[in-house]
Amino acid sequence: MNNRKAKTKTPLKARALQNPGESIGLEIRRLLVEDYTIYLFLAALFIFLAFYEWIRWFFKSPPFPLITTGLAGIITIYSAFKVKQIKRKLHNLKQGREGEKAVGQYLESLRVAGYQVLHDVPGENFNVDHVLIGETGIYAIETKTISKPAKGKAIVEYDGKKIIVNGFIPDRDPLVQTKASAGWIRELLRESTGKDLAVRGVVLYPGWYISGQPRNVEVWVLNPKSLPAFIEHENRVISPEDVHLFTYHLCRYIRSNNKSVAENTGRC
Repeated sequence: MNNRKAKTKTPLKARALQNPGESIGLEIRRLLVEDYTIYLFLAALFIFLAFYEWIRWFFKSPPFPLITTGLAGIITIYSAFKVKQIKRKLHNLKQGREGEKAVGQYLESLRVAGYQVLHDVPGENFNVDHVLIGETGIYAIETKTISKPAKGKAIVEYDGKKIIVNGFIPDRDPLVQTKASAGWIRELLRESTGKDLAVRGVVLYPGWYISGQPRNVEVWVLNPKSLPAFIEHENRVISPEDVHLFTYHLCRYIRSNNKSVAENTGRC
């Protein structure tokens, strides 16, 4: 038997597609590793130095511990403040990730109706949570997982021009984000396939009641459970062959830009 090490290659024919919430998961890991840990380490380091100086002072060693104690106090207070900020951001990210997973799993059920579903499509410094492709069209879907009030109704109002969540206008306009995502998907597919087809933007609010959803608008704002009824009433504008064509080109783009190894959740 030849003991020389032979060259090998991966048995996989293509890189894996993104999972729902994959980008958020990466951001959570980055926060935990790069930000959260460093502030805890800084606080522990200076507490140790202060303790060390007090030991030296107790045993009549020359160094004076007040300076390091003061530094330890300042660094600890600052680190506690930063850790609190990071914990709040981690909470929001984890909630967003769970929302994307829940919506992603719900969208997967539309495959039986002939729809193709792709998750976490990476752009440059942004991502599209989900893309749904079927005979009724292409849909760029953004998921907004927002904490509901402890008491009372959770209502999102939409008049076709603005979104109001429980009486407040969101700081970052979801309509602007979703329109940009839909336009980007449209241009990406136009360049790769030569076919220009409008992409519908959709904003989904899991667990929220949507009030005043107009029909003839550029962006739909819905509870995920309402999406199938909306797309069923759309005209058939894409042939089954083009459904697979658009899916193939989007899959190829995702694999070429996928920076992580993820489970293949797309069927292409």
